[in-house]
Amino acid sequence: MAIFLTKDSRVLVQGMTGGEGTRHTARMVAAGTTVVAGVTPGKGGSTHQGIPVFSGVGEAMEATGADVSVVFVPPRFAKGAVLEAVDAGIGLCVVITEGVPVHDTLTFLARARASGRTRIIGPNCPGLITPGFSNAGIIPADITTPGRIGLVSKSGTLTYQLMYELRDFGFSTAVGIGGDPVIGTTHIDALQAFQEDPGTDAIVMIGEIGGDAEERAAAYIEQHVSKPVVAYVAGFTAPEGKTMGHAGAIVSGSAGTAQAKKEALEKVGVRVGKTPSETARLMRSLLES
Repeated sequence: MAIFLTKDSRVLVQGMTGGEGTRHTARMVAAGTTVVAGVTPGKGGSTHQGIPVFSGVGEAMEATGADVSVVFVPPRFAKGAVLEAVDAGIGLCVVITEGVPVHDTLTFLARARASGRTRIIGPNCPGLITPGFSNAGIIPADITTPGRIGLVSKSGTLTYQLMYELRDFGFSTAVGIGGDPVIGTTHIDALQAFQEDPGTDAIVMIGEIGGDAEERAAAYIEQHVSKPVVAYVAGFTAPEGKTMGHAGAIVSGSAGTAQAKKEALEKVGVRVGKTPSETARLMRSLLES
């Protein structure tokens, strides 16, 4: 089983004919993803890498039955691209683009929530993968195998590391939600989906300094998640008041620190590693016990 992305997902790529879109579309196809269309305004009627290209999302969905969009467009065009996908009624929109202005993100998230039809993952995220079946984004498909661990992460590279270190157990789905201050799908959304997924036995959650998403996730876990959860929080050595990496990773006083998040998670029974490798060992020991 899987969450959000399945073997039946039909994917279109907005910006497929650009450099990043071309590169990662080829990788998605190689991973088994059913990529049915590309969307580039003004290039409708052509093909790219053997895949039909359309000028708009709506016509691409009508012609191909696409229900997932992956957005590879520059930041200044991202808002328009996502709004087009939302207005067309796409079920899942994965926004890979980094550097999207927060106001633009707020605009398309509000439209998506009002529509009630579109789930947005990102922006500034690696996407998600259901190993062996479908890959929507930039996660390397060759570092893991299908299995029964669910993973939700703010960080792209830490997603890859945990998937690699636990590849002998494998993953049901791994979701990179992105590290911007405002995002679509949250830790809690993924935790809920993994809890409800019969194909997921345990969950790895990766957070980082800044904000209170991990504390809110801890409260949700306490009330709603019965499956075992292991976590890692990046940023134990981050200096106070300095943004580290992601736009959302900033600590103000004691709020948003890795230690505060660790304590909140451990209070509700989540085992928290101090390093990614320790986190993998915690999950390994849990599954082997």
